[in-house]
Amino acid sequence: MVQSMNTKAELTVKGSCFMGLTSTGKIMVGDKAFEYYNDRKVEDYIQIPWEEIDYLAASVYFKRYINRFAIFTKSDGSFSFSAGKRNKELLRAIRNHMPSDKMVQSLGFFTVLKRGIHNLLHRKNRPLK
Repeated sequence: MVQSMNTKAELTVKGSCFMGLTSTGKIMVGDKAFEYYNDRKVEDYIQIPWEEIDYLAASVYFKRYINRFAIFTKSDGSFSFSAGKRNKELLRAIRNHMPSDKMVQSLGFFTVLKRGIHNLLHRKNRPLK
């Protein structure tokens, strides 16, 4: 059994992790770390201390619905999660442990598309490979 990093759990919700194949489990926000535990495989877990998180990006649709969010760490890359309809509640609990300037909204589909087209049209004599 895995030992939790937290001494106090502030919020525990059902959620999904989107690393490789999607897995469902429990997401726990505590006083020392963000934790995810898989329901089926006990050895499949993610524990991220608050000091290790670089920033968090949330995917927001129609200025109110949060589909999923990604946690970007300083050394281990990024992890994507979703808590279904409780994403807002989960992000509010995370906000108690992170500064609000490190919680950002991810770019939308059309913004990424527009930037890509703009960069293609406004190249500065870069040779093609």
